[in-house]
Amino acid sequence: MTTGYKINHAGDNAAGYSIARNWETQLGSLDVAADNAATGADMLQTLEDHYSLIANHVQRVRDLTEQAANGTYGQDSLNAIKAEITARLDEIDRISANCEFNGKKLMNGSITADVNIQVGLKSDANSRIALSSTLFANANVATLMSAIGADKAAVATACSGASAATQLDKLDAVLNTISTRTTTLGAAQNRIDSAIESIAVQTENITSSLSTLRDADVAEESSKYIQSQILQQAAATLLATANQSPSIALNLI
Repeated sequence: MTTGYKINHAGDNAAGYSIARNWETQLGSLDVAADNAATGADMLQTLEDHYSLIANHVQRVRDLTEQAANGTYGQDSLNAIKAEITARLDEIDRISANCEFNGKKLMNGSITADVNIQVGLKSDANSRIALSSTLFANANVATLMSAIGADKAAVATACSGASAATQLDKLDAVLNTISTRTTTLGAAQNRIDSAIESIAVQTENITSSLSTLRDADVAEESSKYIQSQILQQAAATLLATANQSPSIALNLI
């Protein structure tokens, strides 16, 4: 009752003691796996949030480009639009270059191998979630636009007298590329969230089993303790009575 355990030493229950120690080890490893999964989720959330920022800038560039396509603006107005577009495109490059998590650059294309998130107890593939390196592809303006046959300079020069309307479809394609990448990120996040839930279920079940195997039933042990005290008191009373019996007999003589 002082420890709350019915198995305190191997001698109490050798097999049960071994099983309990093994489950304790698993629980510790599951705690680490849960932390790993949560960290992986945080990394992907960081990446998704930065893609959201980039998408906002591209959307604004598209709006400005559509505005420039209207023939009612003079050159001064077009130059002002061009200045904001240039600033927005430069900011996209800055975001992609500086997006990082725990020392890892996530959007500059430096991650060329899959990132493994250890979410299980084993060393096999079923205990890992492999995040494809494509999730961390370069997201600067040059890369986003080169994939659709466009470039950064073309969008800015479109506001200097060239046709801005021809750039709208290309900017839509960039937005679609970002959307596709974000969707892929979401799928990876769902896998990690599922792993976190699975770890929680494993932890709960092992904790319950460990409690059943190792923990003492306080009510039962208390009952046994009280019963033992009563028996001891009864024995002591009987012994005291027995010791008094000879003197009672002498008094009668």
